[in-house]
Amino acid sequence: MGVIGVQLVVTMVMASVIQKIIPHYSFARWLLCSGSLQWYQHPTEEDLRLLAGKQRGKSKKDRKYNGHIENKPLTIPKDIDLHLETKSVTERDTIALHYFPEYQWLVDFTVAATVVYVVTEAYCSIMKPSQEMNISVVWCLLVLAFAVKILFSLTTHYFIVEDGGERSVCVTFGCFFFVKAMAILIVTESYLEFGLESGFSNFSESAMQFLEKQGLESQGPVSKLTFRLFLAVLCSLIGAFLTFPGLRLAQMHLDALNLAKEKITQTLLHINFLAPLLMVLLWVKPITKDYIMNPPLGKESIPLMSEDTFATMRLWIIILLCALRLAMMRSHLQAYLNLAQKCVDQMKKEAGRISTIDLQKMVARVFCYLCVIALQYVAPLVMVLHATLLLKTLGNYSWGIYPESNSDTAVENNLLPSSVYSESPSVDGKMKVTVVQITIALGSLKNIFTPLLFRGLLSFLTWWIAACLFSTSLFGLFYHQYLTVA
Repeated sequence: MGVIGVQLVVTMVMASVIQKIIPHYSFARWLLCSGSLQWYQHPTEEDLRLLAGKQRGKSKKDRKYNGHIENKPLTIPKDIDLHLETKSVTERDTIALHYFPEYQWLVDFTVAATVVYVVTEAYCSIMKPSQEMNISVVWCLLVLAFAVKILFSLTTHYFIVEDGGERSVCVTFGCFFFVKAMAILIVTESYLEFGLESGFSNFSESAMQFLEKQGLESQGPVSKLTFRLFLAVLCSLIGAFLTFPGLRLAQMHLDALNLAKEKITQTLLHINFLAPLLMVLLWVKPITKDYIMNPPLGKESIPLMSEDTFATMRLWIIILLCALRLAMMRSHLQAYLNLAQKCVDQMKKEAGRISTIDLQKMVARVFCYLCVIALQYVAPLVMVLHATLLLKTLGNYSWGIYPESNSDTAVENNLLPSSVYSESPSVDGKMKVTVVQITIALGSLKNIFTPLLFRGLLSFLTWWIAACLFSTSLFGLFYHQYLTVA
């Protein structure tokens, strides 16, 4: 059951679904092509001629000058009375969009990985297997890898383009987040409750004990300074990748607020924008944990919940905020698509003339980069969601508000190597001995990479993604609100 079991069957079924069914029933395609998104079509050259009151020449001879055909671009006044036509986004329209295959793969694979995770969690909670690896961890790691890879691909384009200041913005924010990460890593656990210190200490002690059993002398696998430096470099890269997603989110948030007419929609938009800040505050101990677990009620302090219950509630809050962000995705994408009409309205306020080709490019460019904007919106959401799922599984938390004690699981994990040793003498054959040795090695690794270490690392990773996204979004909000002309 540890090799060929329910989890492997679920993985094989989901792999078949990804290959056979999802190409025909894609959730990513439904998000864009359900009919709720409207994009603006660029006007044809003939339409612009009619609006400008110009007529096309009768033949090429009319445009000849000194034996050469005159190919001057047609120009029209900027204050022309132009109204763009809208059209619903269809599947045919999305075929030629930039990064549409990457967008569809990331969203659909994330849905598949989430389904596998839910089924696996249900199986583990019911059957309680003691010697099986949770295969949903692999799915979550793959989702994070795909999201980071796509963000890296998008960021490299800013470095390829020589014109513009996108490269400088990425480098500046990367350096800023490196310094910020170094400052955060020296904050004590009494303020930011990640558990990195206890997790690293537990990892170092377990690794030293393992090396001593192997007859090797060591002061530890890595020093604390090297550990922090490695985390700071990783954090700076994540911050650089999330720079333009955060800046774009701020602009879409402002435009979506202008489009929203109902109070409830505006409230949800504000909560969606502040969601990363709420996630960040969940790990600030003096603000949330101290007041929620031990609220000051008069002279006495009555604890309302245990630490495990608070950790579980924190996981549920993050998942609900991720669900809210997904629900508000279309509002933000429609706000982005409306930039085409917004650019035309801004052009009408200017004096001078513009070529028809430049006008058509200005309008068409908005829709062509729809999937890039969708990826910048979805990728941070995917990273936060699956980092939270990994935190629950590898950190040995529970989904119940009043979780049971995890001591039984810890005891089983500690007793695993000894039980294997007791069975190994009765096993015959080299193959069986190899299997036993691999099992012992995996049990030793499980004692080194403990849930305490994963709690610290994944808590910090989840907090950092939310902190980077909110920092860049806040800067983008200030930039678009005060430093640009509407």
